[in-house]
Amino acid sequence: MATSAPLLGKEGKKAAHSKASIFYGADEYLEELKKKYEHDHEIAALKNALPGEGDPNAAGVAQSSDKMLSVQKNNENRSLKTNRLFPTPNKPDPMPQNLAFLFTKITPDWEQMIYMWNVLTAIFFTQVLMVIGYCAALACFPDFWWTCTLCFGIPFAYIAIQNIYIDHDVMHGATFPVYEWQRFLTHPFADFFSLPWEEFVLEHNRHHASTVDLLIQGEFGWDPEEFHYALQQWAGPWGSNWYKYLLTVPFIPVIHFFGLNDTGSLFALEWWMHFPDEGAGGKCNKEFWSKWIPRRIKHNAFVLALWTCVWMLGTYPLGRPLSEGWRFMFTVSFFARVGYSAAWMFITNFTHSLPWNEFLAQDPGRTWPVLHNVMAMVLGGKHRWNEMLFHDVHHAFPNAVGTLSQRGRFHGWEKMHDAAAEVLHRGLWKPNGDEETQMQKTQKKRSLMMKQGK
Repeated sequence: MATSAPLLGKEGKKAAHSKASIFYGADEYLEELKKKYEHDHEIAALKNALPGEGDPNAAGVAQSSDKMLSVQKNNENRSLKTNRLFPTPNKPDPMPQNLAFLFTKITPDWEQMIYMWNVLTAIFFTQVLMVIGYCAALACFPDFWWTCTLCFGIPFAYIAIQNIYIDHDVMHGATFPVYEWQRFLTHPFADFFSLPWEEFVLEHNRHHASTVDLLIQGEFGWDPEEFHYALQQWAGPWGSNWYKYLLTVPFIPVIHFFGLNDTGSLFALEWWMHFPDEGAGGKCNKEFWSKWIPRRIKHNAFVLALWTCVWMLGTYPLGRPLSEGWRFMFTVSFFARVGYSAAWMFITNFTHSLPWNEFLAQDPGRTWPVLHNVMAMVLGGKHRWNEMLFHDVHHAFPNAVGTLSQRGRFHGWEKMHDAAAEVLHRGLWKPNGDEETQMQKTQKKRSLMMKQGK
């Protein structure tokens, strides 16, 4: 059962400590992490089904036969959709010294795993302080609504982008929080109700299990993101069908804004219609009422309480009646949705689109340097921009490498960029006799361009 105690070490417990773990209980955290995977065996099973090696902390969990927790393929290891073999990542062997850091497991200490959860926690409390500060500014300067609102809203949207990127980093590197209460802080400002942290992790790993090739969505099972991809790929190649996409692509930011993304309300409803799998004989899943319903209630009770506080800030502190709190709350929610929508459009739509990957094949780092610098600034730094440039590397090694923005945080964006380019040049997948996909052809072209540009 879940406990309210921290995942840090208990007093009097004797264990070997690394230099960084003396005060922060890294060894105890790692031990508790393994227990968490045993309890949340669904996350462990799905992570272990991803391409390449599984999560070593989840090694003791058996493979699942549930449809939502496994890769969907036939007895010949081929996709039911495309008949392609489930690909094997081409992890360098022997491992060159300049790439070893890329495949080294992140450490469970203050410098890495615990550090990422501390950053995520700091983001939440920064958001809270920004909302309180916005209320105070409006109370002190009621005649300057636009000035106060824009000075609050633009940075608030920006930090929402950072929120999603650190969420992404954490779920791929330090899945479970140091303290139980931290799981409520991961994305409460994203919408008025949403997925609990554990289901957020699950649906994202479902995406990785289903979509191995960036341009073939749902190849190995249902992908929760498929509706997004349909809007931008339903009519075939963009070059000859660009006018058709004018009918659907403009709706992408709209559906994001109204919550059809990983941290939104509409997405939560979509996921809950699919998970968990029914039990034997069509019966209710044995953990539906004991684990999943309580989690959903607790998480969304916290989210509701948070937005209730925001509503209240928009009433008496601003000299308004209780019935007008929605004015302040909707303003806060508007800028939050702008930021969260922007982040998810980059992670979900851009990275999985044919035009973007064809653009990358032209080596725009040399031909469009200003664009790269501007977009890196928008996302929070070049280590974040690497995630956009090498999302295919991330999908090939979701466990072994994790996120590129996470690695860049610890090793520097340039070292990370060069290592990812080298891995791409070596080929992301081992040859298995299948015909190369469009994405693989694009990757080859891009890696050659990047090598020539050096």
